Amino acid sequence: MKLYSISIHHKGATKANLLKSAYDLSSFSFFQRSSVQEFMTFTSALIVERTSQGSRASIKEQEYLCHVYVRNDNLSAVVIADTEYPQRVCFTLLDKVLEEFSRQVDSIDWPSGNPETINYKALDIHLSKYQNPREADAMTKVQAELDETKIILHNTMESLLERGEKLDDLVAKSEHLGNQSKAFYKTARKQNSCCEVM
Repeated sequence: MKLYSISIHHKGATKANLLKSAYDLSSFSFFQRSSVQEFMTFTSALIVERTSQGSRASIKEQEYLCHVYVRNDNLSAVVIADTEYPQRVCFTLLDKVLEEFSRQVDSIDWPSGNPETINYKALDIHLSKYQNPREADAMTKVQAELDETKIILHNTMESLLERGEKLDDLVAKSEHLGNQSKAFYKTARKQNSCCEVM
């Protein structure tokens, strides 16, 4: 599971304006990184331009998923991740980033801003924090713990069933032992009855 980029845009009438972006291109070779970054920037802007106002979408491109959220105020964000990364966590990240960005950067600067003029430094922090969705998102962490508990529970049930078969054998033996014990008790009682003092 990996996040490759997150970018914030302002959706204009005809094109998307990149305001801020962060990339994690460590999984690509050094010589490919600039081309990959350009492609991700281009793809993110194109997705924002073609997504309607007030909507969310996930677009699959080869082995990547691009998640976009365009708010009603035209502030937009795109996350590019691999296909294994949980979609819900991506949209949680987009919500959080856009909310934080809109509080820190004045909306007057959105249409004309660019990455050099916009003062918002949290994207790199969010990108590195959300690399592990279990740690970044409480719901994902709880779900992972539930899945682990389920696995333990299934293992316990399987061992219980195995043990249960052994218990069945013991119960059968104890029933057999019970009949022998009863017969022994009756025999002992008959024998002891002759010696009983009245």
